[in-house]
Order: sequence, then structure tokens, then C-alpha cells
Amino acid sequence: MSILRGKNILLGITAGIAAYKTASLVRLFIKSGAQVKVIMTPAAKEFITPLTLSTLSKNPVISSFTKDDGDNDVWNNHVDLGLWADLFLVAPATANTLSKMATGRSDNFLVATYLSAKCPVYFAPAMDLDMYQHPSTKSSLEALQSFGNIMIPATSGELASGLVGEGRMAEPESILNLIESHTLKELPFHGKTILVTAGPTYEAIDPVRFVGNHSSGLMGFEIATKAALQGAEVIYITGPTHYKTDDPRIKTIPVVSAHEMYTQVHAYFGSVDVAVLSAAVADYKPKNSATSKIKKSDPTLVLELEKTKDILASLGAIKSNQFLVGFALETNNEVHNAIKKLKSKNLDLIVLNSLNDAGAGFGGNTNKVTLIDKNLVQTVYPLKSKANVAADIMTEIQKQINA
Repeated sequence: MSILRGKNILLGITAGIAAYKTASLVRLFIKSGAQVKVIMTPAAKEFITPLTLSTLSKNPVISSFTKDDGDNDVWNNHVDLGLWADLFLVAPATANTLSKMATGRSDNFLVATYLSAKCPVYFAPAMDLDMYQHPSTKSSLEALQSFGNIMIPATSGELASGLVGEGRMAEPESILNLIESHTLKELPFHGKTILVTAGPTYEAIDPVRFVGNHSSGLMGFEIATKAALQGAEVIYITGPTHYKTDDPRIKTIPVVSAHEMYTQVHAYFGSVDVAVLSAAVADYKPKNSATSKIKKSDPTLVLELEKTKDILASLGAIKSNQFLVGFALETNNEVHNAIKKLKSKNLDLIVLNSLNDAGAGFGGNTNKVTLIDKNLVQTVYPLKSKANVAADIMTEIQKQINA
């Protein structure tokens, strides 16, 4: 899964022969999970058709400030488009467009949108050898980089003129890899390893029955996903759940019982920077698990239960530099009990949710949480999707570890 998944990418195409490569570039962005919108200069349409790009991007292609809507001209809002983008790529970037971007000559929709963009801007120069080496082009490249824009260097090869040399636009795969690499390095958890536990545990009564709970594992899954999207390498230890990920930055370790989760968590805890224990681990397990199915013979069945190992407390006792986050699902005296757990288990942050709040807890797609840090500062959030709750938790962790 690409770090660009869910990103809004604005692709600006100018009038160079390398424009033919942008069809492949759009496909790569879409395959990475990004949303793509395309702007073309009017002359760029001579090199590749808007129909091709709109079909691939699944969005209309824009090339002017207005669009015909019957008897009325409708304004294409370059400001909104610039604000929509998470990143803006101009490829190919001709000498003409580079000069306009460098000097602010806003005589077309693409340059006007560039001047309105608040996101990172990448540009991939493409032109003939003599044009690429001209002092005016070098001046434009230097000016754009001084503004904070990121250049994707041209490569050497056979050019449209028949010359061989520098000026060839980078290949789509190289452009994608460079943007992914740069994006990753700019993310808040780049270089960090985060351990996340998720889901329930099943404690065997016999080979077919177990003691468990109603946790779906969605909250932990969303936290693991958000951590990876923010640049972290994730150790994702999950009990039985149907939530799966193919993100290469997430190492999934499936477990079933509390004992298995305890063993795996301790195997990795020493090497992580942050641990978020959102799993609903069983507090008790059958003292003796039958090796064969228990027959339904007697009218009653008595199970003797014993406590499982407290994973969170065991980590709090041995942590050194790790930032440790726990969860508290309560039904009464919620804040008091959460603070008690925060202190007794030596946590840095606790996520409190209450079964008394509609839409919170197990099974659903929403949650309502209060975050309490080790200084007992409480931050109360309204009911949100679990994906947005995960984002809030990761934002608070970032704030705490950078404080």
C-alpha cells in the first residue's frame, strides 16, 4: 500500500512531447490509492487528449478559467483546486511554464492554480538539451527550488530532436518513487516503530468453545493504518478479526489467546518507540482447557477461571523510553477508574470510552473518547468514526512525544 493512499494529487501537464507519459503517471497514482485531478495548458492538448486523462483519473480535465454550461460560462475556481491538493505535480514542466512559475506570470489556469497552492509542489522538467542548459532555464530551476518547490531532475537519453543528452523527463515510476520517498520523510512518525494490539482474545474451553468478548478489532486496525500512513513502521499484533491490511509498513502478527498476545508483545516491545494497546484482552481464562469437545450431558457446566497476565501492567513495569498508551472501557466512575489505571500501570496516555455513550465501544464504526495524559490533562472528543478517533489519538501521541 502506497503512502499516497487517500492523498489528493493535482497533476499539471504542459505542452511537451513527454506529456504522453502522463497517462501512465495517472494510472500509477490511481493504483496507489490517490485521488487525481488534471490541469492542462491549452497547448498540452495537442500532445495527449483530455478524454484519455479524464477517463483514467475519473475526473474532468481543466484547461481554462471557465467551462461552458449551456448558455452560461461557469468559473473554474483555481483557488479551491489549489487548496484541495495535498500535492501538486507539474509534469512535464516545459521551459515556458517554468519561466512563468518562477516569475509569477499568471496567464493560464495552471500557473494561477500553482500560485494558489498551499501544498508541496513538485516539477519534472522536460525539454531539449540546449533549452535545458540555457542560463534562463537554469535561473528558473534555481528560483523555483528557492521557493521550496521540489525538482524531479531530468534524465539523460535520446530527445525528441534526435540529440542525446540531459532534458528527458523522468519516467513515471521514478517520479512516483521520488514523491513517495519525499512524502514519507516529511511524515511525523517517519523513523519510528509503533506497536499496536487489536481485537479480542479467545480463551479455549475445549477445541470448539472459548471465552471471549465482542471486540471487532476495528479501533486497533484504524490506529495501525493511521500510524503507517503517518510514516511509522508498525508491529500489528491482533487477535481474531476479519480486518486485514496489505500495507508493507505494517507487520501483522495474528494471535488467539491472551498468553500468545503477551508473548508477542514482549518479543517486540524493547525495539519500539510507541506502544498502543487497544486490544480487548480477556481478564480471565479457563484454568483447565479440555483436549476434546465437552459433551452436553449434564444440565450445568462449571468452569473454573484464572486471571490472565496483565500485558499493559507488565509493559509499564519495564518500559524505558517507550511511549505507552492504554485503553479503558468503563461503565461507571469512568474518569476516576481511567486515571487509576493510568497511574497503576505507568502509562503515558489513556484512551477512555464508556459503554454509557451511544455509539461508543465494541462492534460499531464510531467511538467517543476522552484522552487523559500522565499530567491528568483531559481532552474530550465528540462521537466520531473510529478512523477519525485513530487520527486524534495519533495527533495526541505526536504532541506528547514532541513536547
